[in-house]
Amino acid sequence: MDERGAVTLARQYFLDERNVYGCAETTFMVLKEAFDLDAPTDPSAAMALNGGVAYSGGVCGAISGGAMAVGMLADRGIPDHRTAKRVARLIIADLMDEFGRAHGTVDCRGLIGTDLRAPGAHETFISSGVWRRCIEPIEFALLRLVPLADRAHWDRVVEDLEPAP
Repeated sequence: MDERGAVTLARQYFLDERNVYGCAETTFMVLKEAFDLDAPTDPSAAMALNGGVAYSGGVCGAISGGAMAVGMLADRGIPDHRTAKRVARLIIADLMDEFGRAHGTVDCRGLIGTDLRAPGAHETFISSGVWRRCIEPIEFALLRLVPLADRAHWDRVVEDLEPAP
């Protein structure tokens, strides 16, 4: 799956008027599909990450969903667990830096301007349609992470992250 296919699939999942999938779930599922990981349509591991982890307003679910998929990819492609963890962390740290520069924050509450835990806030967020603008951070994360599905690209990224001998 290329970047265009990933964006199309993300829009299909996320922009569904039934609001089935949030930002973390969407990003996680699309990346699992792009990375050819197990159970790509199972978003369950990411369900509590939407809204910055349980609507706390913390790190955007597009980042956390992406982090989960990149961790799975690193675990599959790098035999040494410590090295896989380090590579996954560095990839997501770079994503967070780029995301913060582009959006002014990495936190959900800063991105949407709403405390989703406040009484009635989530319902208002959904009914107002404001939730639709969250597709932009999802697409941002996908456009930067989907290229990792290409083995040659992945190898170059990992090589660049490896310390010199």
